[in-house]
Amino acid sequence: MAKRDSRLEDAFLEMMAAERGAALNTLESYRRDLDYFAEWLARKRRNPCDAGTDDIRGFIKQMNKAGMAASTVARRLSTLRQFYRFLYADGHRADDPSSAIDGPRRDRPLPKVLGQGEVDRLLKAAREAEGPQGLRLVCLLELLYASGLRVSELVSLPHPPLQDDQRFLLVRGKGGRERLVPLSRPALDAMAAYLRARYEFLAPGRASKWLFPSRSASGHLTRHRFGQLLKELAVQAGLPVGRVSPHVLRHAFASHLLSNGADLRSVQQMLGHADISTTQIYTHVLEERLKQLVERHHPLAG
Repeated sequence: MAKRDSRLEDAFLEMMAAERGAALNTLESYRRDLDYFAEWLARKRRNPCDAGTDDIRGFIKQMNKAGMAASTVARRLSTLRQFYRFLYADGHRADDPSSAIDGPRRDRPLPKVLGQGEVDRLLKAAREAEGPQGLRLVCLLELLYASGLRVSELVSLPHPPLQDDQRFLLVRGKGGRERLVPLSRPALDAMAAYLRARYEFLAPGRASKWLFPSRSASGHLTRHRFGQLLKELAVQAGLPVGRVSPHVLRHAFASHLLSNGADLRSVQQMLGHADISTTQIYTHVLEERLKQLVERHHPLAG
């Protein structure tokens, strides 16, 4: 039995960090997946660098037999696929043993989405709030619905937030990847109104590099606090509290764009998804739109 050589695994993780921008948590997940596979192979007196297609199939069978969730099996298989592609591309192996493996089928749940009328009710309730707190709330909501930012990206926007043309946000997303996000006129107007009152949130005599400063440890509005504000707003708007969250508004942004004619690739770029397979959870919106197009315009429809 060849002894496990973790140097190639380290080289794989370094490549994922340097070339793919993988975040620390992602790298740790890859490491755990490789360790789990190596421990299973060790009982067969084999190691990951020499494993074959039958080894990977046996690993999947063992995980299924153990009752692991399909999402866990799929994630571990994805890690192995990327690892063996790396070994093959860099000449450490003459083949890719994962290429012939079919992944487990996963029924991904459809994302929770608010209708356009429900988002309008949230915005209306936010505009009824008075003073600097109200202006900040409207700005947060307009930015989130206009851009589909992750909540961590939203609350940590820098100040000043706009690029030179004053229409785009430069957002640093997962893995340090940057993207430009266009803003709608209502979002730009809400930001301009908030910026005139932003000084109310600054500590006396102190500046802040954040668009939404606060006295939290991070120096900016926290994800938790923004979530609380949204729940309070849902009550005021007469919406079920459990249906309203920053992530639900991100889903609403994507779904409403697609239902109004945007293509999946553009939505992927605006959401900051590294892989379009992540964006494909919204394909049900495209399917419904195509169905409506056929029903309205096909000469034999109806």
